[in-house]
Amino acid sequence: MGNVRAAFNEGDASATPRQSSDDALFERDSPIRMVHADIIGMMVGGIRSLFLQMLHPHALQGVLDFSNFREDMHGRLSRTAHFITDTTFAQRDIAMQAIERVNRIHSSVNGTLPDGTPYSARDPRTLAWVHVAEATSFLAAYLRHVRPDMPGHEQDEYYRQFALIAAALGADPVPTNRREAEAVFRELRDDLRTSPEAREVAQFVVAIRPEGAPVALQKAIMAESIALLPPFARSMLGLERPGLGGIPARAATWGAGKTLRWAFRQ
Repeated sequence: MGNVRAAFNEGDASATPRQSSDDALFERDSPIRMVHADIIGMMVGGIRSLFLQMLHPHALQGVLDFSNFREDMHGRLSRTAHFITDTTFAQRDIAMQAIERVNRIHSSVNGTLPDGTPYSARDPRTLAWVHVAEATSFLAAYLRHVRPDMPGHEQDEYYRQFALIAAALGADPVPTNRREAEAVFRELRDDLRTSPEAREVAQFVVAIRPEGAPVALQKAIMAESIALLPPFARSMLGLERPGLGGIPARAATWGAGKTLRWAFRQ
């Protein structure tokens, strides 16, 4: 279990885990806390989301210009996980501090695309794509691996709750239910572009093997992340949908998820 804990603490199994608070932005057992508490679902959804985000030229350029993802992809994913944890489960003051910290970082992330088009991490539409990529991915993984019968009204509440964080980060438009999420996803899809750089990052993500998590589990999570991508995204990134190997991958992630939900229960 130490290796698993290390995977969620930037390589340090002894690091103090984020504390769950009764004075968080969201109540205990509310949809967003149920979805974000599932570790395997969040890992699968997080990687799916990363693939989708790399198809947005502004989000991709920000990563290329300001991120050291090639040297510290695991740390980057862990910091993102900590932000989700802080804003979902931590005491509300800690949650707001995390949001303010990200807003400060985003204020200095700007530049130009290769064609001269300016970009900014504070652009509401770019932030909206990052958010809808995350929200749809986290929920899709949760529905697939944990609770396929999650009632529609709880799914809508998940979007409504997550929208509070997205709005605080400056995203617009922000969906507040399933219907709006589908509409925003369709609208913002027009902003996406394939590119050699996006495909390079995708292949880098596929090949990375961070320390801590078992290799077999990493491969299963990656296969599930790719399987959950929309066909257009797999095509644009040059990724192939897992064949028969996807069946044991799904079984492996389901089994690991069941174990981790017991070990990390809220």
